[in-house]
Order: sequence, then C-alpha cells, then structure tokens
Amino acid sequence: MDNDTFAALRDAVRRFVIERLIPSEDIVESTDEVPEAIIQEMRDLGLFGLTVPEEFGGIGLSMSEEAQVIYELGHTALAFRSVIGTTVGIGSQGIVIDGTPEQKAEWLPRLASGEVVASFALTEPEAGSDAASLRTVAKKDGSDYLLTGTKRFITNAPRAGVFTVMARTDPDTPGANGISAFIVPANLPGITLGQPDRKMGQRGTKTCDVIFDDCRVPASNIIGGVAGMGFRTAMKVLDRGRIHLAALACGMSERLISEALGYATQRKQFGQPISDFQLVQAMLADSRVDASVGWAMTTQTAARYDLREDVSLEAACCKYFASEAVGRIADRAVQIHGGAGYMADFKVERFYRDVRLLRIYEGTSQIQQLLIARKMVRAFTAGM
Repeated sequence: MDNDTFAALRDAVRRFVIERLIPSEDIVESTDEVPEAIIQEMRDLGLFGLTVPEEFGGIGLSMSEEAQVIYELGHTALAFRSVIGTTVGIGSQGIVIDGTPEQKAEWLPRLASGEVVASFALTEPEAGSDAASLRTVAKKDGSDYLLTGTKRFITNAPRAGVFTVMARTDPDTPGANGISAFIVPANLPGITLGQPDRKMGQRGTKTCDVIFDDCRVPASNIIGGVAGMGFRTAMKVLDRGRIHLAALACGMSERLISEALGYATQRKQFGQPISDFQLVQAMLADSRVDASVGWAMTTQTAARYDLREDVSLEAACCKYFASEAVGRIADRAVQIHGGAGYMADFKVERFYRDVRLLRIYEGTSQIQQLLIARKMVRAFTAGM
C-alpha cells in the first residue's frame, strides 16, 4: 500500500476510535455486547480484511502497517479489537500461508468482508500452554473425519461462522506431529457451544467452550490438504500474532497514560495539582518509558518481519515486554487516581482488569520467557 493510501486508512481508524468506539465504551461495559451497528462499521472500514491479500478482497497490510492500525485500535476498550482479532489472526492467516487454492478461494473473501467471523479452537481443559498435549481427536471415516473433543475459552465462538480446529489425527504419534488443522463451518451437526464465560474484564469479548461430538468434516477441509501439519501451521503465524498483540498493548498504554495525565493535572491536593508532586511525576515518567520502549521494540521487529528476517526471538520479546508493561502502566494509572481509581466511574479501573489478560492469552509471559531463553542458549551454543 502506498504511503498516502495507508495514512488515509490509519487516520480513518483513528477517527473511528475517537468518534465511535470511545463514546461506546460504557455501552459495551454495561451490556457485555459490542453493538451490531459498530461491527457493521468495522466491516465497512475493511478491518476484517486487514491481513487478507488484495486478490481475495482484503487490504493485505504489511506487518508494520498492521501494527500501526492495531495500535490505534488499542486506544479504546479491548473488546472492539477482539471482534476482528481472530479473523485477522490465525483464522485467516493459517489459510493464507498453508491453505490450498480451493480453500483460499472459498474462505478468504468471506473472511475479508466480515461476512464470516473466524475463531481459533486450540485450547482445551487439559491443554493450554502445552498445546501439543491436546486430546481432541479426528478419526478417519471414509473421505471424512469425525471430530470429538472440547475446546475451552474460545474467543469469538458465539460469533463464529467458521472454526480453525486443531485435532489429533494420528493417535500413535505423540506431541505436535500428529495434529492437523481443520476448517470447520460453525453450522455443522455435532457442534455445541457452552455457556458464555464470565470474565474478570474485557466485557463485550465473547468466549465459551466449543464441544465437538462426532462432527463430520471432509478430509479436504484440512488446511493445506495434508494431515499432521496443523501445529506447524499454527507456529508459522505466531510471530505475526505476537507483534500484533504487542501493538495492541502499546495502544492501550498510551490511553492509560492519557487518562492518568488528565486526572493528575486536574486533581488538586494541598492547593496544587498532584502532577506537581515528584512521586506522581515518577510514576508518569516510568509509564512513559515503558510505553516508548514497547512501541520502539514493536515497530522495529515489525519492520524486520516485513524483510522476511527470522524474528521469533524478537517477537516473543515484544509480546512479553509490552503486555507486562501495560500491566505496570495500568497499575500506576490506578494509583495516580487514588481512591477514585478503584471506582467504576473512572475507566482506569476497567482497563486495569482488561489488560490483565494480555499476559495470559496467545502465549503466557512465562512461555515467552522460556522461548526467549531457549533461543538465546541455542544461538550461543551454535556460535561456540
């Protein structure tokens, strides 16, 4: 995308956040729903197709461009970004990277338009960080597979028109090698949704269990048409997803700093704004440093990703640092607000709860630490 066209898109998203999303935050918080009118506006803006190639009706943003758009969306309640998140992420990217020509032609245009919302079904009651231990099975039955198992905490499941389901097709192969990725239309018989999850935060974000009971799926719905490659497909899109989430955390960091500054410059104690007090200034300064470092890391890594460099270590660093940093910034924002920060009347209380999930989903902070350290040790020993 040329610079002027992209700048126009980014500015349109920024205006959408300021004029439509921020004013709707209280509605989402009170109803636990993102209004359908707003979802339609997201479709009209092309937000569902950010990462789908233009030939399939998407916008086809580079990683650097995607990071900037998600950064803008991060300035408001995280539920809004969640509406498009699974479609922009592995819901479309698994098909973009490894899908057959037929799979791309059938699904990518519908995902790009927002006609169909994608949901990624990996996590299970007994398989989270250890994704290779999943128990959902897909048994071959003629030219089909029968899927049986339960998926847990599946984002956008109630909205989904299609699931990317990770299931074990080879029970005799332990670990990741026996896992396949299936494209599963949500209206197939044998699919049941559990009760909506009640969460600490991120109201308006929809998650629930998805239960498969002998759900019959054609073998042709395996992404790429080759069984046993599902885990590798998932790994291929992780770097992009980690940079995406880091950009989201950076956007919310800026929103929290703005909320803290707004309160600190208006609130007076001992006859002066609390922003004049050095200990409050220290919290503001620490937050500014956290946010600036996170965004610098993210933009640099996104640029290297676009050059097709191996940024697996750096992407993990971005996700780890930015998600932890926004947690620190949220904590300071509440502290700067004092007692008011604990009250639901002020949005820092809400965002404090919302950002806590960023350190858990799509790879916990502890998983990122392990990945970073292992890559460091590997690189060091290879150079000895």
